[in-house]
Amino acid sequence: MPHHSRLSTRVIDCNVDDLRPALEFWSAALGKPIADPDEDGDGRYGVLATEEDEPLILLQKVAHESRVHLDIESDDVDAEADRLERLGARKIAFVKRWWVMEAPTGHRFCVVRPQRERFGRHLNAWD
Repeated sequence: MPHHSRLSTRVIDCNVDDLRPALEFWSAALGKPIADPDEDGDGRYGVLATEEDEPLILLQKVAHESRVHLDIESDDVDAEADRLERLGARKIAFVKRWWVMEAPTGHRFCVVRPQRERFGRHLNAWD
């Protein structure tokens, strides 16, 4: 059965104790207001405001070194992870509702459920 995917989110992983100063910096640096300073209510995720046709920008408090990673959203997370695995990626872990994966280049990325109401024009269809 076919499934769909697209680039969803640019995630800024921040190795910090308090995410708020990082949100303020990236908000000013990128010219994007803070949409939600504490998305899940646990101090781990903050979101900058983006337009509907732009990728989301999420700041995430992490225990590893700071870096940027991509999220690919799909209406079938497992099918998309399997497709990417066939392309040479490696499944690292299933966390809550998404796959953490590693590209053949060593870059980590995630395959997540749809993050916005509609996929929009940048949608890929896969068999």
